[in-house]
Amino acid sequence: MKRSLRGIGVLGGFALLWLVSSTLYTLPEGQKALVIRLGAPVDVNEQPGLKWKLPIVDSVQFFDTRLQTLAPAPEQVILGDEKRLEVETYTRYRIVDPLRFYQSLHTDLQARPQLNQLVSTSLRRELGKVQLKALLSTERSQIVARIQAEVAERARPLGVAVTEVRLHRADLPLETSQAIYDRMKSARQQEAKELRAQGAQWAQQIQAKADRDRTVILSEAERQSAITRGEGDAKANQILAQAFSKDPKFYKFYRSMQTYRQALAGSGATLVLSPDSALLHDFRSGPGGQR
Repeated sequence: MKRSLRGIGVLGGFALLWLVSSTLYTLPEGQKALVIRLGAPVDVNEQPGLKWKLPIVDSVQFFDTRLQTLAPAPEQVILGDEKRLEVETYTRYRIVDPLRFYQSLHTDLQARPQLNQLVSTSLRRELGKVQLKALLSTERSQIVARIQAEVAERARPLGVAVTEVRLHRADLPLETSQAIYDRMKSARQQEAKELRAQGAQWAQQIQAKADRDRTVILSEAERQSAITRGEGDAKANQILAQAFSKDPKFYKFYRSMQTYRQALAGSGATLVLSPDSALLHDFRSGPGGQR
């Protein structure tokens, strides 16, 4: 009998524990709880702490109300100028109305694909109106702001507050980037070829001018040297004429010595002449001799 009472007491204790655990639940900080009774939401608890619900008929679904990040895979978008961009976005949102969120999206796992679709639709609609140069200018912030405003407006009826939408990356597709790189490389090679041709032309012009200047300078130098040489010869002739007029015999003897020096400069050690040679006249007669 005591064992039966003890067993009933244990079962009663377990039943009481089950009743308490199925009646009470704890709501953590940063979350909201939606009480669902037989499949229909009946209450929303927002304050953290110990809460109660009806056992068996009530279930509780928790929703994280902190900021969450949505970072879908990159997607290709066609711009208004028919250019393709590979765009990667990130979105920051929080659940502000658990009841609406549950009624429209049910769970966070089911909500993410739909929120991704909202962002993708707004992104394609807005970028389809602009050109690539707009994304590379100060207009980019305005474009992103319009996308964020549209996403926030469409997400509000779902119980979601979108606080931020940003373009994490916006690049040309790999094949497009390679084509642009090839075009840029070809353009730079063509520009380099033109610069080299222009440089060669300038080099020829400089060389031609240098050759012309050299010819002019040499011609002028030769002309000046001829003038100087002529003036020197004239001065020498004048001096010789003055010397001849002062002492004709000495001048004649000096000229004979110059003739000997020039005539005998290329001769050997021995020179055979006739005694009556005119070349030996001055050696026989001296400076004052007569022919």
